[in-house]
Amino acid sequence: MKLLHFADAHIDMSNYGRHDPESGLPLRVLDFLKSLDTIVETAISEKVDLVIFAGDAYKDRAPSPTFQREWGKRIMRLSQAQIPTLLLIGNHDVSPSIGRAHALQEFKTLQAPFVHVSDEPEFLAPPDLWNLPAQVIALPWVTRSGLMAFSGETDAGEAYLHIENIFDQLIQGWLEEKYNPALPLILTAHASVEGASFGGERLVMLGNDLALSGSLVKNKKFNYVALGHIHKPQNLNEGAQPPVIYPGSIERVDFGEAKEERFFIMAEIQAGGETKVEWRKLQTRPFIDRRVVLQSTENITAALKSALPSSKQMKDAIVRLVVEYPREWDTLIDEPALQKFTEGAFEFHLAKRPQMEARARLPQGQLVSSLSPLELLEQYWLSAKVNEDTDALKQMARKVIQGEDE
Repeated sequence: MKLLHFADAHIDMSNYGRHDPESGLPLRVLDFLKSLDTIVETAISEKVDLVIFAGDAYKDRAPSPTFQREWGKRIMRLSQAQIPTLLLIGNHDVSPSIGRAHALQEFKTLQAPFVHVSDEPEFLAPPDLWNLPAQVIALPWVTRSGLMAFSGETDAGEAYLHIENIFDQLIQGWLEEKYNPALPLILTAHASVEGASFGGERLVMLGNDLALSGSLVKNKKFNYVALGHIHKPQNLNEGAQPPVIYPGSIERVDFGEAKEERFFIMAEIQAGGETKVEWRKLQTRPFIDRRVVLQSTENITAALKSALPSSKQMKDAIVRLVVEYPREWDTLIDEPALQKFTEGAFEFHLAKRPQMEARARLPQGQLVSSLSPLELLEQYWLSAKVNEDTDALKQMARKVIQGEDE
């Protein structure tokens, strides 16, 4: 079977740029929708057997109807093309309040054809997947209250403490009772996994992490593990089976992801065979992040311009220049000149980091004049955060001071 796997769409991210006058949408939202369109068009044109979205359609847990409309248009294109689509609930899709609908509720309520919303842990057999010859274990994001209800624990802290055992027992039970070795088995989860590397998504994470063990997701009975939640693209079982993959977010969320490319996954899966994985690169808006430490007051504007790339490289990119300098040089930085120099960029951010000289603080009531030269040196070492052996320094200083006195 041919599987398309993507995650962490966050289509309502509008933290940079202007609005499109024609659609009224933020231009950055259109960037995310462009990537989503590429994924949907690939699924339809290549006639995939199953699409798995591993959670976090939005950034906001209560997205505006406008963003829900845009997400709905794309998912309904898959539905109309009769492509089975599994939507996993992520931490940004679910409300922390008991009884409130999650952000993908309408697909479940209206029973959209060929769309299944997984909002609780479940084992999906062919009858649950439109008779697709496959099996899926789905682990959506589970809130504290949901985990307590699911596990029977009465204390939220205890439930999270035993979360690995709860899911391990659940999966082992399904494998013993429902697993058919003649059909490919896929695990999909919106969670952190031990050993995974985080990217810049910490800024958009909400709540405690749902953490799974590496041994659980690397079970040889799985043919593919489709993960979401961590934005850094990675295969946690590189060179072995099953592939355990975070495809990453579909667009860069912030400068923490500036150096990372964006992907979705195409996988060919068969029971008892090796799964073949293809990373499909998405064409996304570039982020350029530069840093400079000013050493002189001469030609400051020229120094800052030289730290930036060429106008051609900056065209349509989101650019940030971080500048460190002594606080008293603040008025020497010509911001209008830098804005003019970067006018071809999609957006330019000047992040000023003025530095203050560390000053030693004496205890209240104590005067500098009351301190001996050696005591003054100790205060200096403390303020300068000297990490060397200060006892040895004191002995050396004492010899110098005594020699001067003599």
